[in-house]
Amino acid sequence: MTTKPNRLQMQQEALNRARNGASLTNYAAIFEGFAAKGIGAADIHPRENVLTFNAWKALGRYVRKGEKGVKVVTFIECKAKDDSGETFRRPSTTTVFHVSQTEAAN
Repeated sequence: MTTKPNRLQMQQEALNRARNGASLTNYAAIFEGFAAKGIGAADIHPRENVLTFNAWKALGRYVRKGEKGVKVVTFIECKAKDDSGETFRRPSTTTVFHVSQTEAAN
């Protein structure tokens, strides 16, 4: 039986995925979405200053209440339900936030 990851592990995994992901497919959506919010292209650096809610928490930052991020597609690793131990990846959506939408933890 596997145990659920605790909150800190989940945040650290989110940060690792955000920084080390291989896909560039969301870059266009990220640039368009944040440009529409008035953030200049020169200030948008995916995997550096554009991260998920949990990735920001892992870095000790919090997304300000009421901030709206940009939806992107990500892939989540899943285990087969049949005890075969096989894993597969399924698409899912998540929201990313720009550093300007966050604050440092107290």
